[in-house]
Amino acid sequence: MKRIARLESEVEEWHRLLQRVTDSLELAQLEDESLRGELELELHSIAEEVEKREFNLMLSGKYDSGDALLAIHAGAGGVDAQDWAEMLQRMYLRWGENRGFETDIIDLSEGEEAGIKSVTISVQGPYAYGYLRSEKGVHRLVRLSPFDAAHRRHTSFALVEVLPQIEDDTEVDLKPEDMRIDVFRSSGAGGQNVQKNATAIRITHLPTGIVVTCQNERSQLQNRENAIRVLRARLLELKQEQQNNEIAELRGDYTKAEWGSQIRSYVLHPYQMVKDHRTNHEVGNTQAVLNGAIDSFIEAYLRSRAEASVSGG
Repeated sequence: MKRIARLESEVEEWHRLLQRVTDSLELAQLEDESLRGELELELHSIAEEVEKREFNLMLSGKYDSGDALLAIHAGAGGVDAQDWAEMLQRMYLRWGENRGFETDIIDLSEGEEAGIKSVTISVQGPYAYGYLRSEKGVHRLVRLSPFDAAHRRHTSFALVEVLPQIEDDTEVDLKPEDMRIDVFRSSGAGGQNVQKNATAIRITHLPTGIVVTCQNERSQLQNRENAIRVLRARLLELKQEQQNNEIAELRGDYTKAEWGSQIRSYVLHPYQMVKDHRTNHEVGNTQAVLNGAIDSFIEAYLRSRAEASVSGG
């Protein structure tokens, strides 16, 4: 039903665009100079809409039009890396908010001193996976560390994973007897936030050894549903890797979050610059990027992939 609703909405948007083109042609045929300014504005708006729809044609993968699961893991760099992971969490939440997407943190592991060790975010909206799949990989931060008494420059790493949320249960064969489900108390910051009841869920998929935990909801049932959703996504990823015999099919090559493996660098000192190493796209306004303005990086990556596909690269 969700897929039908999205398709109906997309068809309706095409009908509206066609009607705008028809109306503009009729206005142009009147040859009324008083309407010239209004008509030029409308034509410019239509051209932007057509460009946007042409861009969406690059999002033609099987799961591109659907929702996504985004996971962030702190890498090398200690407390700085955990703080960096939290900065990335904020960046993606802001990006989703700006696009009108629904975002929900379904699992969160906080750092001991600051930041987070890992987080899993559900992102729901048109083409969420198609856009976010460009973000998978290692992200590198260079800055003066707020956690260093000498205020020296530190380099931190975080790994971003992006998985499609699948709605069809037939996509993966998930049998109850293949799952070991453990229930435990959610970890928290202490005080009133500590869960007195065991609501957190850990699911181990016995055939593959994949382990998924969800503890952000107060309901054991909700955590269990979220954990199964993440497990299905990870099993789908594994299935795709096996079928296509190339690990880069959904997540990209798994690399350790350390030197030399980053897809993008965010430099806050000694200069301000965010650079994607796959496309060489650069932005000097680092604060805007960290506030969620990452569309130019996403578009540059998707266009480069489309061009490589056309040229056979």
